[in-house]
Amino acid sequence: MDLDVYVTAHRAEWERLDQLLRKSGRLTGAEADELVSLYQRAATHLSIVQSSAPDPMLTARLTQLVARARATVTGTRRSSWRDAARFLTAGFPAAVYRSRHWWVPTAVLSTLLAVLIGWWIGTHPEVQAAIGAPADLREMTRPGGQYETYYSSNPAASFAAQVWTNNAKAAAMCLVLGAFLGIPVLWILFVNMLNVGVGIGLMSSAGRLDVFLGLILPHGLLELTAVFVAAGTGLRLGWTVIDPGPTTRRAALAERGRAAVGMAIGLALVLFVSGLIEGFVTPSGLPTWARITIGVAAELLFLAYVYVLGGRAARAGEQGDLEEADRSARLPTAA
Repeated sequence: MDLDVYVTAHRAEWERLDQLLRKSGRLTGAEADELVSLYQRAATHLSIVQSSAPDPMLTARLTQLVARARATVTGTRRSSWRDAARFLTAGFPAAVYRSRHWWVPTAVLSTLLAVLIGWWIGTHPEVQAAIGAPADLREMTRPGGQYETYYSSNPAASFAAQVWTNNAKAAAMCLVLGAFLGIPVLWILFVNMLNVGVGIGLMSSAGRLDVFLGLILPHGLLELTAVFVAAGTGLRLGWTVIDPGPTTRRAALAERGRAAVGMAIGLALVLFVSGLIEGFVTPSGLPTWARITIGVAAELLFLAYVYVLGGRAARAGEQGDLEEADRSARLPTAA
């Protein structure tokens, strides 16, 4: 495309749009209609320039012009409690629901990996010897040992805050680092499953696997589900880099990235709940069946939240992204 010819052909429209924007508060009905039409045309021009002849100065000028026109046409809007309610009842659960084809297989394969590692450690004494000295392992796995006292090693409130911070950081890393083709996400998953597998293997070799499961299941079901959702979303973001689908790579990454940011906020809330369970329920004096029941109930509530509320919102067209009025307009691309 000859950029000079293109600018010459459309400069008058851009100047007219700028003129209308300067008097936007005193427009007649015809002028308002003209402003909307020119805004739509300028947005198209910007998209064409960006894709065909990306001149930095012209792109910056048109971007500023389109942004001003957009603010005038759509109006400015402040965040409100309505936005928070929409996010919690539609946006977040719909985003989790839409990414289920990524995080559900991630959860299944990761759980199988943890079980396999646990079986390998539990049935091979030489592997246990490589992990630590026999005396140290006995100290960890004995009644009242480190595996049991870990959950009551600090005051419940501070322990819950610490756990929440660590898990939220791990989930955020999965979401952010997913853009690097998902490779860092796989490593974070492996480290988490390795830790779980070591616990399974060592406690099962000591004949105390039931105690270990009674300690990890109350909070671990919801906690690991949140990590799996974050990991699946990160892997999905990484795959978008490879295959953006019918839109441009930049547009696809922007959409997935915005959804990932919202996912991080929602998962922080989920991990806050699991942190409370880990801080107050896991080390409590409740019988094992009661503690596990609380953990299972929390997990089922979350899954119902995702599959009922999220599924309904997704079928209604919710993307887990910003509202359409807050997203940048983009041209469709041919399949």
